[in-house]
Amino acid sequence: MDQLAADGVILNNYYVHPMCTPTRGALMSGRYQIHTGLQHSIIQPCQPNSLPEDVPTIANAMSDAGYATYMVGKWHVGFYKKEVAPYHRGFDSFFGFLNGGVGYYNWRACVINSTGGIQSQDQYEHQEDLMGNFYDATEEDLDGYLCAWDLRDGDEVVQEYEGQYSTTLFTQKAIDIFKSHSEMDEPQPFFLYLAYQSVHSPLASPDSYVEPYKDSIPDEDRQVYAGMTTCMDEGIGNLTKALQDYGLWDNTVLVFSSDNGGSPGSGACNWPLRGEKKALFEGGIKANGFVASPLIQTPGTVNNGLMHVSDWFPTFIGLAGVDASEYELDGFDLWQSISNGDPSPRTELLHNIDPMTVSGTNLDISDFDNTIQAAIRVGDWKLITGNPGTGTWTAPPEDSDLESIADPDPSDKNIWLFNIADDPNETTDLFDDNQDQAIDMLNKLAEYQANAFGPTYPDIDLNCNPANFDDVWTWWQ
Repeated sequence: MDQLAADGVILNNYYVHPMCTPTRGALMSGRYQIHTGLQHSIIQPCQPNSLPEDVPTIANAMSDAGYATYMVGKWHVGFYKKEVAPYHRGFDSFFGFLNGGVGYYNWRACVINSTGGIQSQDQYEHQEDLMGNFYDATEEDLDGYLCAWDLRDGDEVVQEYEGQYSTTLFTQKAIDIFKSHSEMDEPQPFFLYLAYQSVHSPLASPDSYVEPYKDSIPDEDRQVYAGMTTCMDEGIGNLTKALQDYGLWDNTVLVFSSDNGGSPGSGACNWPLRGEKKALFEGGIKANGFVASPLIQTPGTVNNGLMHVSDWFPTFIGLAGVDASEYELDGFDLWQSISNGDPSPRTELLHNIDPMTVSGTNLDISDFDNTIQAAIRVGDWKLITGNPGTGTWTAPPEDSDLESIADPDPSDKNIWLFNIADDPNETTDLFDDNQDQAIDMLNKLAEYQANAFGPTYPDIDLNCNPANFDDVWTWWQ
């Protein structure tokens, strides 16, 4: 990955969302969460919720442009009915899982069997442990949880891959697509969405990838995390080689993107950025991303233009020769910025507005209620309101010279203003000295909120229970 990034374009000002469903929804739709109803949390396995059916996906658009469309890996934007599953959202083929996570070898997804409430950290960690160690789980371990198989090919459940490591399997499935595509008599251009599970918890890696790190990294979770990353890195190398071997590389654009910030409790580290997964600080939303392609006009560069995950939709369909104005999009076509180094047309970015999450007291300085969890970027300025999530700076455990820094802000604080260009680690809140700037940005949030819909976050429906479907996660409506 480092070599591909160095030879391509590193995206140094690229943003996603703090959790996976909102990011994947923005990628699929080219829209902010406030325009898909996905602005509050993730889609739970037993929620009758999805990316709205009437919203075209990037796969729909690429298919309409004459492309073959393939998907391998993690879906996680809804499956309560067949019509919202990936095979029915524009993809010609799908091999992967529907939930947010499964065991890397056993393909089981486990969730709390509950009609409401919020998971405690202990419950979440137990859920992750069950997915990774399903075979060793006792009846007591499973009490209160739903655990079931989650792997399919198209609409069909496939169970012959038990025991195979997901990163390796997904890599091979993608390579198989390249091979069969290259053998077509009249091959179409193609779009592949490969959504690796790595490096999401539960932590699991073949021992051969972990062993090289046992002397250099004392923390065991970090050792496994490094092994998982190395296996993914090898897979991406194999994918690139396969594209070259099958004569497909010269006309391919390869994009790498993470889907949210890392979780230090699961082996990740966002240092020196503030915050982590689920937070609106930079550690939760600033993404690793790069583009590699022989089509890039300025290879070997770092792009500092502002970019959001919703921009891939218009960028890809633009490359396919489609006019983005045919679709209702919040994204921008950034190909000229990526390929040629032109200035980014994006000057502001809505990180989110979640009216279901409120905290503190409204300061009543604009039309926007600043108790609502929200964040917006305008130029170099970033404003956060409400509860931003974890605000610590968590140091990598393998570096004894660095110490984590606790969140210095009181729990009832609910407005922050940063200059990200000058202060990328969000150490200095500039709100008190720049209230006019903050009010302008609050007014922008009010304008966005006036045109938002949702959020869509229905109650859990226990008709989903996989015990009703031969212990398989599937649609139930």
